[in-house]
Amino acid sequence: MKKLALLFAGLSLFVATGCDNDDNNNTIEYPIVGTWQPIKKVVTTVAVGETPVSDGISFDTDCQKTSRWIFKEGSTGKRTDNGDGTSPGTCQPTFDRNFTFTYDRDTKAIQVKYQGIVEPDKGKVTMLNETTLNIAFEDKTDPTEFHSETYTLKRIPQ
Repeated sequence: MKKLALLFAGLSLFVATGCDNDDNNNTIEYPIVGTWQPIKKVVTTVAVGETPVSDGISFDTDCQKTSRWIFKEGSTGKRTDNGDGTSPGTCQPTFDRNFTFTYDRDTKAIQVKYQGIVEPDKGKVTMLNETTLNIAFEDKTDPTEFHSETYTLKRIPQ
């Protein structure tokens, strides 16, 4: 009977401590580096004392689907937004700039500084996984109005 009690106590101890492994963190950190296609943008504006307004913009035309945000090693990149050209069936860049960026994995803060533009865009990465990147940029220049633009981007395999 003593052997059975010792066996039961040993199994209980194994179950209570043997399966608990706090050192094994299975969180995968996906890189922001890569080529991304914008899928949609949500613009939210809230003026003091006014009703909030949000507009969703889908990048669903053939030209818009060729837009790319490229984040490279070394904190550089290029953003090209494409739209319909003046001739039917043609595309033209509506925004085409090189940039530098900083991204803090811990706080999820991101700053994008476009070539030729004085003020950097400051925001937060709200989601980053294998296939999706959501970035929310806030414009804090007007103290009477909250303005944000949240982009959803899809990773383009290379």
